Amino acid sequence: MADIDPSLSAAPLDAASLGSRDTLQRRGLMFILSSPSGAGKTTIARMLLDAEPELGLSVSATTRSIRPGEVDGRDYHFVPQTEFDRMVEDGEFYEWARVFGNSYGTPKGQIRAGLKSGRDFLFDIDWQGTQQLHQKAQADVVRVFILPPSLEELHRRLVGRGTDSVEVIAARMARAQAEISHWDGYDYVVINDDVETCFAKVRQILHAERMRRTRQTGLIDFVRVLTSK
Repeated sequence: MADIDPSLSAAPLDAASLGSRDTLQRRGLMFILSSPSGAGKTTIARMLLDAEPELGLSVSATTRSIRPGEVDGRDYHFVPQTEFDRMVEDGEFYEWARVFGNSYGTPKGQIRAGLKSGRDFLFDIDWQGTQQLHQKAQADVVRVFILPPSLEELHRRLVGRGTDSVEVIAARMARAQAEISHWDGYDYVVINDDVETCFAKVRQILHAERMRRTRQTGLIDFVRVLTSK
């Protein structure tokens, strides 16, 4: 049974008092955005974080060195490899992987506490991390995959960045097609033809998922009051 908000417990419970807030108590969710490089995932993620105060970016643990301008605990939890290995052994990660010689993982503790208090977390991870996360926290996970409108447009966007060589772009394009093949492992698929339209659709998904009956833990007490007379 869900806990009753302490602010409501001082007076007799009735439907009016339980429903006096805009939203009832709810459990948070783990909102995953995945896409091939250049499809707009990072842009959509930043727009969501700016627009949704109850949504926070999941902070991963990593063994790589801290870079100029980064802050421990904000950008990453920077830990030595020995500590990371211990966390793996103790089952403290939802998902983890080795990438270019460094380890990255999603710690469970802070996220579990946040979900219980109604906090939502945004995850910017690939399809492999998504699979691991879904296997361990299925009921809390919402998976969204962002597609480019075409491979030609994806190539144009990658070239337009002006940051990669021809060889790197070719490698990104090859990897993009491999990543796109995993689209059916997601709950929602959105085509990013226009960034504002794509953002609006992704935000609608977030709002709808927040309203799922299974996440509205405050409904238990609200409905009990409605049916007690």
